[in-house]
Amino acid sequence: MAWRVILSVLFLISSIPRSVAVGAPQVPCYFIFGDSLADNGNNNDLDTDAKANYPPYGIDFHEGATGRFTNGRNFVDIIAELLGFDEYIPPFATAKGGDILRGVNYASGGAGIRDETGRQLGDRISLNHQLQNHMVTISRIREMLGADAATYLNKCVYTIWMGSNDYINNYWMPDIYPTSKLYTPKQYAVVLIEQYEQQLKTLYSYGARRLAIFGLSEIGCTPAEISEYGTEGSLCVDKLDGEVMPFNDRLKPLIHELNRNLTGARFIYVNTYGISTTAVPAVPVTCSTCCEVKEDDQCIPFRTPCLDRSLQSYYDGFHPTETVHMEVAAIGYRALLASDAYPSDPGLDIASFTALPTVGSITSDK
Repeated sequence: MAWRVILSVLFLISSIPRSVAVGAPQVPCYFIFGDSLADNGNNNDLDTDAKANYPPYGIDFHEGATGRFTNGRNFVDIIAELLGFDEYIPPFATAKGGDILRGVNYASGGAGIRDETGRQLGDRISLNHQLQNHMVTISRIREMLGADAATYLNKCVYTIWMGSNDYINNYWMPDIYPTSKLYTPKQYAVVLIEQYEQQLKTLYSYGARRLAIFGLSEIGCTPAEISEYGTEGSLCVDKLDGEVMPFNDRLKPLIHELNRNLTGARFIYVNTYGISTTAVPAVPVTCSTCCEVKEDDQCIPFRTPCLDRSLQSYYDGFHPTETVHMEVAAIGYRALLASDAYPSDPGLDIASFTALPTVGSITSDK
């Protein structure tokens, strides 16, 4: 696995500068749905504990602490660079005017596929709510583009990474949520996938045709879960990762079904499982977090983080460093191995979206 990491990082270094890329975008717009791994400021003004708009978050980002849960760029920032955008995609909370024509980031820390997920943290924008926000954006785009809006949206790239909080801030909190008492891990995965399927179909009905769906990573490898449960001699908390795998196992067949049944759709599954343990092969995953953390495993405000951030996998108890985000973006944008993406035919990755013909249209105004 280490050679894949080296090739991916070298590809990124040769493809993009540290600042935003310059040049005509390969697609007209990029829409982002997700949780704290992609959030770039949507939670800043919410009444929530899931915030990252203070130092030492953003210590390596040119704008400082913006609400990104890492030290620098997150993976959607890097994908935007690779797609050729000369500015990062704005958060829905602040996007206005013509800015929305290049895309919107709806991601929210603590959010999940299920609406109740993360409620103990305070306010958050669930995937259902993110879809409602996207409909607001579509209405504005229609006002600007009129009849051309449908074709415009068909050409955009969409990325979705959801589900981690449905375990961390739901299933694994039996004192707050009943899900672990109602469902076995396999049953819970079925329930999540069934709801996720409807949400992805809704996004398709809104005009999305080029969608990259990111699978769940090894949540049991996060410093927070390792500290909470211990590893019993393993690299990660195997029990937790074993409960997550049924979700990924059901996500791949769902991608196949959506591609088969939805006219003009091109869904891909991006395999992020294992990245946290291979992106920085020289550093054990059990190493301490880069920043000093509070009881909730987020960074203590204004404390000085570690100096070797590029050699660390995790910045706080749950969120990776920019180095890991680079690896995620690399395999999502251009898969180097057949195992990086599904379907595994050559060239099926985000980069391949830029050459797809426009097919289909917006079919619903939900």
